[in-house]
Amino acid sequence: MPTGLRLLGEAGVPFSPLFCLVLTSWSNCETMMMMFSLPKVIQGGMGIGVSNWRLAQAVSRLGQLGVVSGTALDQLMVRRLADGDEGGHMRRAFDAFPFQEMAKRIWSEYFVPGGKSPDTPYPTLPMHQRNSPSKLTELLMVSNFAEVFLARQGHLNKVGVNFLEKVQLPHLASIYGAMLAGVGYVVMGAGIPLHIPGVLDHLAAGRPAEYKLAVSGAPSDQDTMMRFDPRDFAEGPLPQLERPRFLAIVSSNTLAATMLRRASGKVDGLIVESPTAGGHNAPPRGKTTLDASGQPVYGERDRVDVEELRRLGVPFWLAGGYGCADKLHEALDAGAAGIQVGTAFALCEESGLRQDLKSTLVAQAARGEARVFTDPQASPTGFPFKVAQIAGTYSDVNVAEARVRICDLGYLREAYWTDEGQIAYRCAAERVATFLSKGGKEEESAGRKCLCNALLANIGHPQLRKDGVEEPPLVTIGDDVNHVAVFLREGAESYSAADVVASLLRGCDASAPENV
Repeated sequence: MPTGLRLLGEAGVPFSPLFCLVLTSWSNCETMMMMFSLPKVIQGGMGIGVSNWRLAQAVSRLGQLGVVSGTALDQLMVRRLADGDEGGHMRRAFDAFPFQEMAKRIWSEYFVPGGKSPDTPYPTLPMHQRNSPSKLTELLMVSNFAEVFLARQGHLNKVGVNFLEKVQLPHLASIYGAMLAGVGYVVMGAGIPLHIPGVLDHLAAGRPAEYKLAVSGAPSDQDTMMRFDPRDFAEGPLPQLERPRFLAIVSSNTLAATMLRRASGKVDGLIVESPTAGGHNAPPRGKTTLDASGQPVYGERDRVDVEELRRLGVPFWLAGGYGCADKLHEALDAGAAGIQVGTAFALCEESGLRQDLKSTLVAQAARGEARVFTDPQASPTGFPFKVAQIAGTYSDVNVAEARVRICDLGYLREAYWTDEGQIAYRCAAERVATFLSKGGKEEESAGRKCLCNALLANIGHPQLRKDGVEEPPLVTIGDDVNHVAVFLREGAESYSAADVVASLLRGCDASAPENV
């Protein structure tokens, strides 16, 4: 049976050959059939562990697309194990992992019965490289499997995983681990992920996959390819895997067209993010100018032409300021398959964000006082990064100045070519002298913050330094944060993922929170 008809059947939609004959081709038929099975709401894949398995499970249970964040899952899993695996959830996932000897090695090394003492730092892992040791590759496989496996429990709906293209070093093993758990969608932005569709094709077929590492200054004829062969890690015959759908996150019509024209395989859809979305934003097109407060100014060139998107012929979702039913209806009327929503889910009860940080932001939103600053300098990548202004966090200039600069996680490092003809790595947020010694420019280091450590602190797993100081959090959130007050029931101080989904699907009035 053609894929389109199968998808209709899975969606419970009646169909017949006569229905398909009114379409011009089987290809068109399959496109129409797929549209019936697409979610109207995609939950954003936010930060490190904010979009955790609990949140993704809650959203997918409701028939929409729950998405786990795939960023730094190896670090997050090791810290969960060091804390004693509260609730035994990692144990369940480890028991289900198809390569049991690998799972046992990791468990025996990192699990601490009862959890580590509060004054003990978390284990330190080696940083990823182009050719990382097998130990790190195994951690990536198992951690991504575990997050997707847990998110898929208790329902039959699809779950997605979100990766950042700029965090390239973990890609191949991470994707394979998620596919071992049956991930239904791979979502990727923060770069131009042209090669990911081909990677999915190869891994689904049990073949070796490769991904070109961006290396600043490398000669054009230099081999900078990363390679992963699942057969090197299998403990027996390779499991049969289904290729997940691939959704590319883009910020412009040009990038959308480029993805469809040049990608190494099928792009199943597009998520189109505006500059109001949380996390990293694409820089303004053309010369960057700052407003009086120091934030990048976005103009007409940064607006997406939705009619052009429709002509591309693939499903698309609109994101960035779309967290209410009116915006969902607007998107559907414009021809979109739906919307992606991040901020509303980031502050719901099931998200991994630390409870005190959630409570602070929700209370601020209820008063209409939450503030977000689009910081052009915070991220080591040089991309604008949205930062919630919360006292006592890394957004506080005094906290930022007090932190000793160190890069010991390295997910946002830049690979560069040395004078000796080798690949090395540098981070604009590491010690300035160290960065300069690696060929970095002083102006590139000004105002940079260690997002890797801060994002782990956001979810309650801060590293403890030798001086007894914990890494500070730095919360990223979208510009529409104050709108989350509409999800609060009368007298409530928190809301659930189900409250968000119900509100989005049945309508909301920003002036009437009681309508939720």
